Amino acid sequence: MMDAMTSRSRVLLAVGLALLGIAGVVVVGASPSMQPRSQAASSAVPAPDVDEPVPSSPTLETAVLAGGCFWGVQGVFQHVKGVTAAESGYAGGDAATANYDTVSGGETGHAESVRVTYDPTQVTFGQLLHVYFAVVTDPTQLNRQGPDVGTQYRSAIFAQDAIQQKVAAAYIAQLDQAGVFPAKIVTTVSPKAEFFPAEAYHQDFLNSNPSYPYIAANDMPKLEALRTTFPAQYRAQPVLMLAAGGQ
Repeated sequence: MMDAMTSRSRVLLAVGLALLGIAGVVVVGASPSMQPRSQAASSAVPAPDVDEPVPSSPTLETAVLAGGCFWGVQGVFQHVKGVTAAESGYAGGDAATANYDTVSGGETGHAESVRVTYDPTQVTFGQLLHVYFAVVTDPTQLNRQGPDVGTQYRSAIFAQDAIQQKVAAAYIAQLDQAGVFPAKIVTTVSPKAEFFPAEAYHQDFLNSNPSYPYIAANDMPKLEALRTTFPAQYRAQPVLMLAAGGQ
């Protein structure tokens, strides 16, 4: 099956890179089943009508977003101005099974997720969701994203508080009502769930391995769409987890 092949080749490659320090290794079996969203399609997604209030002074808040393979999700948000950290991990399941080998089986309840730490005086939760729906995820795909199939690759927002719940629900309703996407949005909005950081070899994967075929085909176009569609929010220098001491 495509899911098993893709997940297996991904983890073997990741482990190999971690052990050998090799970037951009070519592995067969990661061809995408869909084309990344075009710049025109990304530009067609409107900003949210409802957003969180902007605080009067800089502060830090957290968002947890799942949109398929966390390599690309993390890589995009690491390039968003106002984001101070973006960490790949697992949300929606238990601690005992929060590891890549087990989560990849698709039966743990986890979603590959990214915990985004951000300053809402620079980028609001609604603006993060604008990037999320315009660039990061196809919200009409149920329990999959591109070549990756399974509940662990679902499109999901784990609201950290009532305000995030309200903003996310309102935005999905707005996009559905406007008919922005060709099918109904299936992205779920769930209450806050415990977040478990992923293994170190998954962190900063896009930025460390931009030429790896899976990344080049599925995720680098998303990063380019961020740069061209959201030029005011794009930062050329990413915020990296491992460079900052993340595990």
